[in-house]
Amino acid sequence: MNSEIKDLLLSVDKPARYCGGEFNTPPIKADARLRFLMCFPDVYEVAHSNLGIKILYYMLNARLDTACETCYMPWVDMAAALRERNMALFSQETHAPMYSFDAVGFSLQYEMSYTNVLAMLDLGKIPLFRKDRGDGVPIVVAGGPCVVNPMPLTDFVDVFSIGDGEEAIQALADVLIAGKQEGASRETMLQRIARIDGMFVPGISRGKVRRAVVDSLEPAFFPTRVQIPNIEAVFSRAVLEIFRGCTRGCRFCQAGMIYRPVRARSVETLKKYTQELIAANGFDEITLSSLSTCDYPCLRELLAEIKPLCDERHVNISLPSTRVDSFEAEFVASTRLSSLTFAPEAGTQRLRDVINKNVTEEDILTSCRYAFEKGYHSVKLYFMIGLPTETDEDLRGIADIVKKIKYRYKQYAVSRKPLALVVSTSTFVPKPFTPFQWEAQISLEEIERKQNLLKSILRPLNVKYNYHDGKTSRLETTLARGDERMNKVLYAAYQSGCIFDAWTEFFDYDKWMAAFSACGVDHEAYCGAQDLEAPLAWERIETGISREFLLRAREKSRQGELTRDCRKGCNLCGIHKEYPSAFRANCTGGKKC
Repeated sequence: MNSEIKDLLLSVDKPARYCGGEFNTPPIKADARLRFLMCFPDVYEVAHSNLGIKILYYMLNARLDTACETCYMPWVDMAAALRERNMALFSQETHAPMYSFDAVGFSLQYEMSYTNVLAMLDLGKIPLFRKDRGDGVPIVVAGGPCVVNPMPLTDFVDVFSIGDGEEAIQALADVLIAGKQEGASRETMLQRIARIDGMFVPGISRGKVRRAVVDSLEPAFFPTRVQIPNIEAVFSRAVLEIFRGCTRGCRFCQAGMIYRPVRARSVETLKKYTQELIAANGFDEITLSSLSTCDYPCLRELLAEIKPLCDERHVNISLPSTRVDSFEAEFVASTRLSSLTFAPEAGTQRLRDVINKNVTEEDILTSCRYAFEKGYHSVKLYFMIGLPTETDEDLRGIADIVKKIKYRYKQYAVSRKPLALVVSTSTFVPKPFTPFQWEAQISLEEIERKQNLLKSILRPLNVKYNYHDGKTSRLETTLARGDERMNKVLYAAYQSGCIFDAWTEFFDYDKWMAAFSACGVDHEAYCGAQDLEAPLAWERIETGISREFLLRAREKSRQGELTRDCRKGCNLCGIHKEYPSAFRANCTGGKKC
């Protein structure tokens, strides 16, 4: 570390965010033919909780010809200090400036991080607009769930990696290395990248771009020796991805659609990874990660295999994403007695049927009984407001569920502690490639009215009520469903000072509305109902889920008709046609370990 960077770090809050040297950092190869910078457009503590960038980071560093480093969004004091000193944003590992890399990749997990992408490019002294980048400037890549609709960022990103990244990033590295050795122009390399499965290159790609899908997770790369952050991450624990995808088909859930088909790792493989994670990292907790962990078909067998390993090293096993209908007492007994989290999503059975949440009130109450009998005394419940066809009666149903859970606690609790019950609501955001992608989002005034109604009916029940800011939800919808016009709005918002839009203390709704007005773009049009017949901006991407299936599911929602779990039979969503090998390998309809 040179003296200039040392002086810089001594001038900012939490210098450990930027100094590098994390335990388990792989050696950075000085003679690497490709230098890749893996970026996360949020602060260090948030980035270190993300599994996706760890997979790609360690995969690239496993190559003999590639050196991958990391970079995160600097906090406001650090950003100001870099500008004052005219220094470029730099990598963690070698403190090399961003502009010196061959490629810079961003993981986009949340639409509200888009202005941070622009900020990082700006601080890294890379031209913001791709049209202004010539030979010798890093190729800017973006991946992650948000890029299933790449259109709001097409002016700024050279390449979008759509879908699973394990195979796509290897192919990308091969093309970049070959092009660099040949002295190929930037345009030539982008032309070649556009031929890679899952790569959308604005201005070059023609027709629809298919999402990249890994047929099986068994041979897929998975890192078990991971960087230990210098300061505590938001989620400080080992992460074991047990399967990818979901069979449930909740109609609001983008992840449940775009990660199809379900691909699971075997118990034997997961046991091996667990042993390696425990040995290499020193975490006191390991989380079994997926969209719905209790749907893993061999969960009981897996817990029987890994629990003794974890107990021996005093490592707790956590089961996130617990579905109330698949919760069992045995699973509770395998985890530390702490808070239990359920997501019923809606307060009445009618509305749960509309959204295809195959959960009954009895499922919820039975699961709570299991938990209370095992000593749990804290429950968190997640709901959405503003779902299609929602009425105030559905909101009052939330209070009814709370009352019944409190009564179950009186009946079955073994803990002497009072029940701590937290209700949290988020506002429905219509996301691309879901059956609800055409729906209107409720107005800001209606969001606030519904939140106030819930406050009034929950207050007498002595429960804590948390809710998301409605303005953030409105903007999230705009960015999620945006077309190419959003590029100029995004740039105008950034120019006006918008950064860290996911952070309450920095989000400035008025600046965003001014940006829309200045660009002559109607914000409300993105939040309103979309024409069922018109092409949608994001349909440049082929996810494998057919438009016809989504329309059928939308119509079923209007009738309150459920779509069965994919494990009970194929619903002909389109995956069987677009990705037949992945479908045949995974969608067997039965238990498969």
